[in-house]
Formats: sequence, structure tokens, C-alpha cells
Amino acid sequence: MQEKSRILVFTTAYRPMIGGSEIALEEMIRRLPDIFFDIVTPRHSKEYKPLEVGGNFCIHRVGPGFESAKIFFPVLGFIKARQLMKSNKYDAVHAYQASQGGGAAWLVKLFSPRLPFILTMQEGKKLDGQLFLLNWLRGLIIKKADMVTVISNYLKEYVQKVSKNKSIFLIPNGVDLKNFPISIRQPADQFPITEKRKTIITVSRLVPKNGLGDLIKAFRILNTKYKIQDTKLLIIGDGKQREELFNLASGLGLKDRVEFAGSVPNVELQEYLSSASIFVRPSLSEGLGIAFLEAMAAGLPIVATPVGGIPDFLKDPSTHSGQATGLFCKVNDPEDIAEKINRILTDDDLRNRLILNGRKLVEEKYTWDKIADQFKNLYDSI
Repeated sequence: MQEKSRILVFTTAYRPMIGGSEIALEEMIRRLPDIFFDIVTPRHSKEYKPLEVGGNFCIHRVGPGFESAKIFFPVLGFIKARQLMKSNKYDAVHAYQASQGGGAAWLVKLFSPRLPFILTMQEGKKLDGQLFLLNWLRGLIIKKADMVTVISNYLKEYVQKVSKNKSIFLIPNGVDLKNFPISIRQPADQFPITEKRKTIITVSRLVPKNGLGDLIKAFRILNTKYKIQDTKLLIIGDGKQREELFNLASGLGLKDRVEFAGSVPNVELQEYLSSASIFVRPSLSEGLGIAFLEAMAAGLPIVATPVGGIPDFLKDPSTHSGQATGLFCKVNDPEDIAEKINRILTDDDLRNRLILNGRKLVEEKYTWDKIADQFKNLYDSI
């Protein structure tokens, strides 16, 4: 691509809002300085500036400044795009997720059919289980796109069902390894679980799909059935389930041993991960999950459910003995979650294998530098 290449991006959320999709977009932009990105996104709050300019990007926030206004984003985003297109020549339009942002890109493609339309699927919900209307609208967006990138094989299979002949590129999310300076060359005895490190950690939005109620129940079973009582459960993140989960922990007599840390800056998150001993998130659905990859990069063994994109990186010892990177637990099954946690806490050899294999996999496949290169190649091909 030429130095003055310009990409028009639509995303339903962007900074200061933080999520897997938002992180992925920002990490990519940071690593492609020779491309300029105009990012059009809803203005979710009146505190957010309508215009924010950076080195190789410009954020255009549209709308009245409140959360629910994002339902109007397909139209408002399209209007903003038409204004920008009067003064800028774009090499492509790139939408993150086949939702409101994808709807705005669909309208741009409808009126500018020669402009290449790239769609990135980052969805973490169980798509087939959603309402018919949502899947129909999502299908319209997917079919209109010239090419689709997906973060997991789960999403690739979904796109193939919707549009059989679509050009699909599997480009996962990743990790900045500079934030997790450990070496997989350390001997196995460098990963002991000491009294002060016996912390079970999860990083998650506090929403039903992430199965945190099951995790709290499993933590109680770990205490009562397996008699592992010198542990604590640390929950990092915020969301609409916070009060419900806090009441659940209190009702189970775990108020003093389940800590709700809320949302924390990335620098603090790295410190929390490095001081923990195991990462657990028993999701009901998952697109891929950057939090899992960050935990693996930080040297944590993980327990997760075999849903969505998680099987792309989690290899269970039952099927991948030499390359195992974590343990699968059953969905909605606190007993099984507790059993898997107990296995890792009590089996030094297993724990060390999972840590070493997990870190190695992240280094080989899930770094932002490698992922940005894949997007650059995609842009170059247009």
C-alpha cells in the first residue's frame, strides 16, 4: 500500500470504552503507522469529545451523547462517512462486528459499490441462538462484505453457513508480550504455588455469558469438598451483574474470600495476573477471549469451557497430552469447574506443562505484531 493510504473504519464502540474488539483495533492502528484511519463510532457519552486526532488516526464520534443512541449509528455513521468521503479518498471501508457499525458500512457499500468492504467478526455471543431478525440483519451485512476476517474457527464456520463463497481470513486477537516479560525457558520448578500466590483470578465483564455465577459456586465447592481453603477468588471487571454476584458470594459465606476489584488499568492488570496462580472463566459463549491469551502470556494455567473460539488455543490433556495448554470444564457445571481447578492446584507436573505450553503458543501465534502484519497484507491486497 502507498504511504497515503486511508481506511474508513466503523466500530460500535471505541476508546475510552474497552473490550476485545476495541483493543484489537487500537493495537492494529498503532502498528500500521503508514496507513491513516478515520474511525467513526457512536458518541456514547457527552463527556467524550466529538473529534479526537492522533498520529495516524482520527476518531469521529457521532450522536447525541448517550448510550442508547447507538441504535441510530447505522444512519448517523453513514451520514458522517459521506461527509468525510467528500474530502478524502479511501482505499477501503472496514467495519468491526456485524452490528451497528457493520450496518453503517453496509449503507456506504450500497451507495459506493466499488469501495472494498472488509468486515471483521469479533462477536462473542452464541449467534445461532439469537433472534431471527438479528441473524437476518447480520446475514445482510456479511453478504455485502467483499471479504471477512474472523478471530476464531467458530466464527469462520458461522460466516461460511451464511455466505458459502465468501473470502474469509482467520486473524485472531493477540497479546503484547512486552507487557508479560517471562521466559518459557525457565525450568519447571520456577512455577511453584506458594501460600501467598494461591489466588484464582478471572478477568471478565460481569455479564451472564461469562459464567461467573458458576465460578463462585465452584469456589465454594473447592473449599467444602476438596478442603482447599487457603485460596481466594479475585474477580476483575465490571458490569450489570456486579450486585447479583456480590450477593451470591455473600450468601455462600464467601464475602471475605471473593474480591471484586472492578475495572483496572492494564498496568495493574498485569500485576494482578503475575501474582495469581490460575485463571478461570467458564464462559457460556466466546468469540475468542483476549483475557485468556493474556493469562497464558503471564504464565497462568487456565480452565475454560469448550465454547466458541476457545478450542482454537486451549488444548486439553485428554486430546493433546504433549501440547496441552489448559483444562476444559463443562458449561454450567460448578462441580466440574471445581474439580478442574483442584487438579491444577494439586498437580505440579500438570500445572507446569500447561504454563510452558500456553506461553509458547502465545509467542508463536498470538502476538499483535504478527496480527498487524496479517492486516497489512490484507490491505495491500486490495
